[in-house]
Amino acid sequence: MSRRGWLWIAFVVVHVLVAVLGYVLPNIPMGDVYLVYEPWARDAVEGRGVAGISHAWIYPQLAILPMVLALGLEWIAGYEVAWALLVTLADALAFAMLVGRGRSNGRMLAAAFWLGFALLLGPVGMYRLDGITVPLALAGCLWLAGRPLVASILLSVATWMKVWPAALLAAAVVALRRRLVVVGGALIVTGLTAVAVVAAGGGAHLLGFVAGQTGRGLQLEAPISAIYLWQAVAGVPGALVYYDRDILTFQVTGPGVDGVIAAMTPVLVVAVFSIAALGAFLAWRGARFVTLFPPLALSLVLAFIVFNKVGSPQFLTWLIAPVAIGLVLDRRRWLLPAVVALVAALLTQLVYPVFYDRIIVADAFGATVLALRNLVMLALFAWAVARLARVPRSARHPSTVS
Repeated sequence: MSRRGWLWIAFVVVHVLVAVLGYVLPNIPMGDVYLVYEPWARDAVEGRGVAGISHAWIYPQLAILPMVLALGLEWIAGYEVAWALLVTLADALAFAMLVGRGRSNGRMLAAAFWLGFALLLGPVGMYRLDGITVPLALAGCLWLAGRPLVASILLSVATWMKVWPAALLAAAVVALRRRLVVVGGALIVTGLTAVAVVAAGGGAHLLGFVAGQTGRGLQLEAPISAIYLWQAVAGVPGALVYYDRDILTFQVTGPGVDGVIAAMTPVLVVAVFSIAALGAFLAWRGARFVTLFPPLALSLVLAFIVFNKVGSPQFLTWLIAPVAIGLVLDRRRWLLPAVVALVAALLTQLVYPVFYDRIIVADAFGATVLALRNLVMLALFAWAVARLARVPRSARHPSTVS
């Protein structure tokens, strides 16, 4: 059997295993699907209000689309299975693009990395909205060099579902010579989305997801939250882990927490703009797309994670697209960060859902596992920025994804 055939067999096996793990592992890793996505979808189709239009929402407006689409498949075996099938179908389309005819060693390695990452990360990568945006983002990255308009549209649609693909769009605008085409695609999707939302009467909530994120506290898993998690482990007065019933997540608090919360968004903005500025400088000095885009994309995506006051475990899925593209273009240099990303994925599954019940009570063992995961992420971020800084500024390289 060909390598491509074995990869497709592995694709099916991995997706079945991950889907089943959602039912087996503790701490309800499928909870968002049936507790949150399904009610939002039913409200939309049954006339009780569309999230992001009739009221403010934590997600951009296009996020409702896959939630509603899953309702069309629930006749098979319920909404949870329908969601898993929808994610698997989206993954299959992007996987087919990535594997192609099976002749590129870089693409084969990237496909294997994706499957390994999905298995090590576990059900949180499938049973979250990010499971839909990842294949869209990967497909967009694969098409950037050859079909930049289509790529930009895919990345923009993903961004209007979950904000993180904006990091890939920014990297594309900086690294690609046909950057105006990328900007044009983003404007098309943004304009059509805005017109549709306003026409439906949701103009007041068009950017509600921005305020919804900036107004949040420190989520338990965010790297910055270690300050208060370890104070809670040590029993420092006022430091504790608590459940926020408004946004349905665990957060931390302690002495001076309001100042830290207020500082994190500006810190994130400065980090993102600093990395983008470095990328723009390198592009101006002659860096080519194939050497500039992967480390720039990974640096921006990781900045969205390590400087974020929100730290949901599904954020790790964001690593798939930039690392896979790095392997496609330069598998030798990107093998080490791919392995580090796999370690981060495994540690994240241990954080959630395996040991989450220990972390939320400020148990020292659980906090240690989380700290190790965050240290691995910081190390990967350091590698990405260092690799970005070393990008050749005028070397000759091929200009297409192979």
